Amino acid sequence: MFEGFKLETIPVTAGQLRVRHGGSGPPVLLLHGHPRTHVTWWKVAERLADTFRVICPDLPGFGQSYVPQDTTDHSGSSKRAKAAACVELMGALGHTQFAVVGHDRGAYTAFRLAMDHPDSVTHLVVLDAVPILEALERTGEQFARKWWHWFFFAVPDKPERAILADPDAWYGGEMEPMGQAAYEDFRAATRNPSVVHGMLEDYRAGLGVDRQHDLADRRAGRLIECPMLCLWSRLDDLADLYDDVLAVWSPWATNLEGHSISSGHHMAEEAPEELSKALARFLSQIEI
Repeated sequence: MFEGFKLETIPVTAGQLRVRHGGSGPPVLLLHGHPRTHVTWWKVAERLADTFRVICPDLPGFGQSYVPQDTTDHSGSSKRAKAAACVELMGALGHTQFAVVGHDRGAYTAFRLAMDHPDSVTHLVVLDAVPILEALERTGEQFARKWWHWFFFAVPDKPERAILADPDAWYGGEMEPMGQAAYEDFRAATRNPSVVHGMLEDYRAGLGVDRQHDLADRRAGRLIECPMLCLWSRLDDLADLYDDVLAVWSPWATNLEGHSISSGHHMAEEAPEELSKALARFLSQIEI
């Protein structure tokens, strides 16, 4: 797993980030979702490493990276704060410009990276996500039934108590598609009270400060200027919720393309070959 990659802990202003990096070529930052760690990417990272320099961190609040300090507005767990930490990380590794790929909650940090740091991000890929503001504005009965956890996770204290009482019941997860090392890393994270709290703070920020940042961007007319690719899982529910996923993203991006992947939600684990080929095709446009 992650053959030829280096595992490090790198300090940034807010704390330390666990990161694995390897390969050679244009730099690509891979950001995982909830409740995974960076190890979820191993099958994709190995496939991309022949052509790209691949950087896979645990996001702040996840895995073995720092857990942001609690504040009343959850700003430490905002995607703006996490994007700033990612820019610091990439700078520490010698990269001032890079592509970013984000899945699930990681897609929101990737989106914020492209919005807040347009001179740093050359290409943006979002997997199984639409902007937080768009999701909240479209909330209806179907969203409430399928994605009710967004609102439960925003409640103080009770979600942590419920999850930690039986992490397996909450998160499931199977060793076979993940691989043993990834499965063990995932299970360790979902049993750590500090990490579970950090992951839930990501949702609390989503319903407040992150939404406010998206709204401010819309009112200011700010758009994603770099090439953007949106991929979604054919066997998951994003297309059911939004019908035309690209139509949801189109008001936010000037250069957008996308399509579905034959996979369930965790496409890096379930469909790594198809996903890697789609990423390599899109990211091959990067110039060193």
